Amino acid sequence: MKMITDWFRQQAGNPQVVFLTLSLLVLFVIVVLMGNMLAPLLAAVVIAYLLEGLVVLLERSRVPRLFAVLLVYAAFLFFVMLILFGLLPLLSTQATQFVQQVPSMLNVGQEVLLKLPEKYPEIASAQQIDEIMVLIRIELTSWGQKLLSVSLASVMGLITVLIYLVLMPILIFFLMKDKELLVIWMGRLAPGQHQLVSQVWSEVDRQIGNYVRGKFWEILIVWFACLMTFSLLGLQYPMLLSVLVGLSVLIPFVGAAVVTIPVAFVAWFQWGFGSEFLTLFIAYLVIQALDGNLLVPTLFSEVNNLHPVAIITAVLIFGGLWGVLGIFFAIPLATLVHAVLNAWPRQPQDPA
Repeated sequence: MKMITDWFRQQAGNPQVVFLTLSLLVLFVIVVLMGNMLAPLLAAVVIAYLLEGLVVLLERSRVPRLFAVLLVYAAFLFFVMLILFGLLPLLSTQATQFVQQVPSMLNVGQEVLLKLPEKYPEIASAQQIDEIMVLIRIELTSWGQKLLSVSLASVMGLITVLIYLVLMPILIFFLMKDKELLVIWMGRLAPGQHQLVSQVWSEVDRQIGNYVRGKFWEILIVWFACLMTFSLLGLQYPMLLSVLVGLSVLIPFVGAAVVTIPVAFVAWFQWGFGSEFLTLFIAYLVIQALDGNLLVPTLFSEVNNLHPVAIITAVLIFGGLWGVLGIFFAIPLATLVHAVLNAWPRQPQDPA
């Protein structure tokens, strides 16, 4: 107990440690207690931070900052409009078609499963197959009720979307334009000695910046590769499935395994276990293998890779705290924890 007490006294006597601890506590309180209220601002801060890398790149090419901000901001608005009016309608159409075809898929699946008791009576009986199908239909009905409840609340959702569409672009522009003023203002709130916070932020900025840029390009490359493959082989819902595969790279380890299920299910429903299914599945596995063994090492060569145990632990903890968003941001948050642990002052060892 004395050793723990001495450690706390030593850390409490270090003003840099105290300021770092208070900064982390304030950040945690803002996200947890005020996250819903400040969601547009927090989202705008994240997007402005990501776009800042492009602004800095233009500034290095001797482009004035204001012009660089306007150029990057215009490109960002064009990208958002392209998604809203180009990608989302297509995804909505294919998702609607997929949902409408789910009952037919279930019927085909039931016919296949009902043949199992005839061929393999020791594995499954007709009664067990019926019970499985009843459970599947009950689960799908539950999902449908959840979707209905979401649609009934669509008015409030539309209002929220409109607020985001109006407030976020304004916030993003001024956060980018007045970045230096905001940094100076926040610097005035910090004590004179804040090297520890600066060290943590420097490492987090470098690691997360490289990670986010790498993930962005990984999503685009995997998405495009899957879209071309699915379209050339004639798979149904190519855009919907390729977007799911592209976004799955955001969820470490689990994403690739989970998204394989709808791809295989749609291919099986369309072709059965024939040559087309085998060709598509081999092509899909090749894409996944190239992503994991070639694309990821190339894009993330500058990122300090975390141990798989640390990544899985971060997914479990932050996913439990914040759901899907926590899973998406598990690696950046784990990077923050890793940077804090690296920068934390260590007690000098007494000579033996």
